[in-house]
Amino acid sequence: MAKSKNNVVTHGLSGKVGDILVFSQRAGKTIVGKVPRKRSTQPTAAQKQQLQRFQQAVIYAKGVMANAVQKAAYKASAKAGESAYNIAVADMLHAPNIESIDLSTYKGNIGDKITIIATDDFKVVQVSVTIENADGSLVEQGNAVQDAQNNLQWVYTATAANTDLTGDKITVKATDTPGNLAEMHKQTT
Repeated sequence: MAKSKNNVVTHGLSGKVGDILVFSQRAGKTIVGKVPRKRSTQPTAAQKQQLQRFQQAVIYAKGVMANAVQKAAYKASAKAGESAYNIAVADMLHAPNIESIDLSTYKGNIGDKITIIATDDFKVVQVSVTIENADGSLVEQGNAVQDAQNNLQWVYTATAANTDLTGDKITVKATDTPGNLAEMHKQTT
């Protein structure tokens, strides 16, 4: 792939020239590349699944473009050469990531805190916490609140007393704007 700079002949050119070259435009620059080879084999199951995910991402991005508020939010996070549409497609394709669950200040008392670090390529919109005893019985569940000083950090404040933490399971779920879900479990000791 080559980039054409200040070339009067290729400036703004896009499309295929014979079976040799393909011209395209990215961020105001003309990109020149070889014509891609045609595939002779049928796509694998994984390739079909990825194609389906990409189709869903395109449908999501088109919906975002039709909503002025959502489009503006995605456009605000776009870097030079990126569009709101591209950011929306990427957001749909990538689920959030739960990087850590800090139970160091959770002792089973009302008001104790559980701190979660959750990231996303665009925005994490919700983090929920479920606490279950070792026997699977529900202790409590609810939403964490995003820290005002650190946007990566979410804090859950316990609302129920939990007298025996041995073997308890903490489940954290993070959701992003398109509704992708990430889940992480942590056991207490």
